[in-house]
Parts: sequence; structure tokens; C-alpha cells
Amino acid sequence: MTDYSYQLYSSRNFPPLENTLKMLSSLGYASVEGYGGMVDSAAGLDARQLKSQLEDCGFTMPTCHIGIEQLEQSQKEVVMLANTLGIEKIFVPAIAEKERTTNADDWKSLAGRLQKLNQSYSNEGLTVGWHNHAFEFNATDNGELPLDILMENAPDIELELDLAWAVIGKQDPLALLDKYGKRIVAAHIKDLAASGECTDEDGWADVGHGTMDWSGLHAELTKQGVQYFVMEHDNPSDHQRFATQSINFCNKLAS
Repeated sequence: MTDYSYQLYSSRNFPPLENTLKMLSSLGYASVEGYGGMVDSAAGLDARQLKSQLEDCGFTMPTCHIGIEQLEQSQKEVVMLANTLGIEKIFVPAIAEKERTTNADDWKSLAGRLQKLNQSYSNEGLTVGWHNHAFEFNATDNGELPLDILMENAPDIELELDLAWAVIGKQDPLALLDKYGKRIVAAHIKDLAASGECTDEDGWADVGHGTMDWSGLHAELTKQGVQYFVMEHDNPSDHQRFATQSINFCNKLAS
């Protein structure tokens, strides 16, 4: 049976966090994934309080999203946070829209920053990787894809592959799994609604209730040995419905 994690960003609009954690625990999730700033913004929680809430629900937080500026400017604080919460892998979730250029050199520069960060944080027992959206699949001025530039010029970083965003970027997720292979250590498990549906949820769907072939994708992720399967919905109208339907569907696939 596959253990499933849950990106807490999915429940950001449904406080308090303590109730979300209890709900996820009752559904059988094994861990959660944090996101930048949640410790400061989660009802005044500090890292020790969050650790206590996680432990009360039997959770760990092995992965977390943290912005590149925070990683560069606040390494001591990030390491302390990671040590407190048991974070092992940090993924940069995105860059600002103004930085999403078509200049290949800009992406090479970003890759250099990521490579340097990974080297620095590896000395603290942590890894730094990248989480994709769709903009990494817009070709640069020399025809290369930004994600390819990042992976080539930051050879030691890992990848958390968001398969639904890859589809929005007009990519074949199975081909990406084959291309990046063992560098994919985590995947965001999410789904896309059919055209015109779930408009109140920005076109996202509960896993197994959309258009993506999650039966085939789940099998390939398992075959590739991807370590973390992280459920995510960018804007659910009901986070309990999303969490419930998604894990129930995936548990059937894994059984």
C-alpha cells in the first residue's frame, strides 16, 4: 500500500490547521507537505507548536515548499525549522511572474542559484529541489525548455513533478517520468476537470474525478520508485471532499 502525503496549501482556506490535521489523520494520510510562511501565518503557530500538532496526529513533514529568496537569505532559520519539523527535502515552488522570461541565460542563472543552495543545504543534511508549474515548458529564445535548462545546469537538484501542471504545459507526463527518472523524488497527485467544469475551483478536480489517466500514472510513479505521493488541489471548495475522494481513489489503485 502506498503512503500518501497532503500539501497543506490545499487547505489554506479552511482553518484552523489543527482540525485539518485531525481530518487528514482520520482519512489515513501518512504525512503532510508544508509551504512557505505557514508557520508564521497559521494562527500564530511557531515551529514547536506545529511539531506538537503534527505529532498528536501521527504525522511527519518530510517535504516542504520554501521560496528561493528565503532559502538564500535565511538559511539558519530554515535549517532550524527543518530540524524541528523533520523536513528532509525542500522544493522551491515557483518564481515571480516577472522572472519567468524567455531568456535562456536567466534560467541558467537560476539553475546556478539552485545548485549552490543544494550544495549549501546538503551540508545540513537537507536537499533542495524544484517544483514545476506550466511556465517551465514555454520555450526560451534558443528553443530549450526552462525545466530542461534547470535540470541540466543544476545537476544535483531533485524534482517534485507536478503532473497536472505539466499537462497544462502541453507535456506528456509519462515522457517526463521517463526523461527525468530517478531525479523525480516526489510527485504532486492532482487532477484536471473537463473543459467548462469545476469553474468555481479554477478547473481542478479531485484525484480520479478528472481527465488525467491516474491509473497509468500511479503505476508508472510506483515503478519509477518515486518516494513521495503528495495530494494537492489548488483551490477546492470543500477540502474534506477533496482529501477523502482523492485518497479513496488512490488507495484502490494501490491495492
